[in-house]
Amino acid sequence: MSEPSATSNDHRTRPSARPWWKDALVYQVYVRSFADSNGDGVGDLAGIRSRLDHIASLGVEAIWLNPCYPSPQHDHGYDVANYFDIHDEYGTLDDFDALLADARDLGIKILMDLVPSHCSIEHRWFIAALASDPNSPERARFYFRDGKGDAGNEPPNNWQSAFGGPAWTRLDTDPTANNGKGGQWYLHTFAREQPDLDHTHADVNQLFDEIFKFWFDRGVEGFRVDAVAGTGKHPDLPDQPPVGPEVGVLDITWMNEYTVFRPEGHDVWRRFRTTIDNYESSHPDRELMMVAEAYAVRRPELVKAFTEPDQFHQMFSFDLMLTPWEKHSIERAMLDPIAILAETGVPPAWTLNNHDIQRIVTRLGRADAHLPEVWTNNNLALSRADVDLALGERRARAMTALIFALPGSLYLYQGEELGLPEVFDIPANRREDPVFERTGGAEIGRDGCRVPMPWTNDASSSYGFSTPRADGTVGEPWLPQPAEWGERSVSEIDDIENSTLHMYRSLGEVRDEFAVSQPLEAQTIDIGPEVVAVRRGELVVVVNPTDQPVQLDLDHPEMAITQPVFASEPAEMHTTGVIPANSTIWFSS
Repeated sequence: MSEPSATSNDHRTRPSARPWWKDALVYQVYVRSFADSNGDGVGDLAGIRSRLDHIASLGVEAIWLNPCYPSPQHDHGYDVANYFDIHDEYGTLDDFDALLADARDLGIKILMDLVPSHCSIEHRWFIAALASDPNSPERARFYFRDGKGDAGNEPPNNWQSAFGGPAWTRLDTDPTANNGKGGQWYLHTFAREQPDLDHTHADVNQLFDEIFKFWFDRGVEGFRVDAVAGTGKHPDLPDQPPVGPEVGVLDITWMNEYTVFRPEGHDVWRRFRTTIDNYESSHPDRELMMVAEAYAVRRPELVKAFTEPDQFHQMFSFDLMLTPWEKHSIERAMLDPIAILAETGVPPAWTLNNHDIQRIVTRLGRADAHLPEVWTNNNLALSRADVDLALGERRARAMTALIFALPGSLYLYQGEELGLPEVFDIPANRREDPVFERTGGAEIGRDGCRVPMPWTNDASSSYGFSTPRADGTVGEPWLPQPAEWGERSVSEIDDIENSTLHMYRSLGEVRDEFAVSQPLEAQTIDIGPEVVAVRRGELVVVVNPTDQPVQLDLDHPEMAITQPVFASEPAEMHTTGVIPANSTIWFSS
C-alpha cells in the first residue's frame, strides 16, 4: 500500500474575507503516540514529518500538536519545564522548524498547545522557589502558603486536585525557619508535579508574552490553550463549600467557585489577546488565533464570556462529544453553539474525540448510549455498560458525518479516522496517566485513548508505529498496543472502499464543496419525530439515531433539496428518502 500523494490544501471555497480558523479542519497529533522515527518506542517530530501525507489526505488545514516542550512527563507534556524548546525524546528546534516547513509546503498550519495554569516542578522558577525563603519573590510566582494548625501540618484550605487527592503538597523542609510551622505548602490544581502559576505576578505576565512571540516568530499560527477554567484564583483562597456525597472525587474541583471560571482568569486572557493582536498588527500577513479548552456544556453565558472580542477567538464546543445518541439530546447539543454563533458571530470549535476522553466508537457503542441524559462518555466518570463496537462504529460514522457539516472549525483526533476503539486492557504497571496513580487505580484514566497509532499489520515494528533502528530492532511502545491493532491499521483499511478512513477523506472533500462555501450559520429543522435535521444554506443534513430505517416525507417544505451528496453508509445512499438506521445523509441542490 502506498500513501496517498501529498497535495496542497490551499483550495478552500470559503469566502475570501473569512479568517481560516473560523471553519478550519484541524488534526490533533498526540506527539508521543503518532509515529516513532528512531525505534525508541516514543513518537517524535520526525515521525510526524514522515506521515504528513496521511494527514494531508484528510483535507486538513492545520495540525494541533499536544505539548512537545521539555518535560519530565509526569503528565506527558502538560507539566512544562521549558516553554522555549522541544522535549529531547521528540527532537530539537531544528526538527520542529523542518516539520513546520514541510507542513507549510502542503498548505498545513501548525498550532501549539499552551499550558498557562501551571508548569513543572522542574521548571527553573520552581526550583528557585524551593531554594528560597518563605515569602520570597521567587515563591510569589506560585501559590505558596503556610499550613493551618499550630505546626502548619494541615493544608491551607480544603481544595481538592482535579486528578484526585488534596490540591496542596507540603515541602519537607524550608531554607529558613517559618514561624515554627515547618515547610510551606504549594497549590496544584492537577498533579503534585504541576505547581500552579500566579498570573497576577508581573514575571508570569512577561513569561507568556515571550512565549507567544517566540513561537509566532518561528511560524506557529495559533494556540490551543489548556485548562482555562482553572486559571485564576480568589485572592483569599477560602475553603470550598461542602459538596454532597453524590459528587465524584474527580468532579469536586470543578465545583469550586473559588478556583473555577474566575474573573481573575479573564484578566489573563485579555492580556494574551492583547499580545496576539499587537503581534498580528505588526505582521499583517498573519491570521493568528487561540482557542480555549474548558468544559462549559450547557453554559452559554460562559462561552460568551470567554469569547468576548478581547479574549479567545474561539472556544471548544464539547456538547456533541458529550451527548447521548438520542434525537433530543443531539438537537440540544447543537442548540447553544449555533445560537451563540448567530448572536455573537463566534463560531464553535467542534470535536468528537481528544486525548482526555474515551474514543467515540466505544462511547456510542455502549448499551446505554441511546438513553436521554445518560452520561456515558466522560472517561473519568464512566458508564460500565457493555460495548458493541460494530454498532458504536456505525453511530460514530453518523455523528461524524453530522459534525463535518456544521458551521465552525472541526478538530479531529489522531486515529478516529481509523475507527479506533478505546483500549481497556492496559496492565496496571504500564499505565502512566497520573489519574490512575492519584486515585489508587479507582479511575483507569486516559491512557486508553493514547495508545500509539497503527500504520501497518507488522507487529515487529509496533504495527508500523516505530521505524526500526539500524540493527532492525525497535523498542517497546510506551503504551502497549492490542493484538488487533494491525487489522485496524492504515495499510489494512486504505484499500477498503467503505472503510472509515475513506469516509473521512470523502467528508473532507464534501465539506469543502458543500459546507465551507455556505454561510456561517445553521438551523435545526423539524422534518419528522425520529430524525435530527440541520439546514446550512443550501445543505440539509439528516441523522437517523434510531435502530430502524426512517422514510422521509420528500414533499415536506424543508426537503425541497433532495439530491443526496454524501452518506455515512455509502452503499445505502439512494434518492428514495429512506434514512437507514444509525446513519446520516447530506442533501444538496
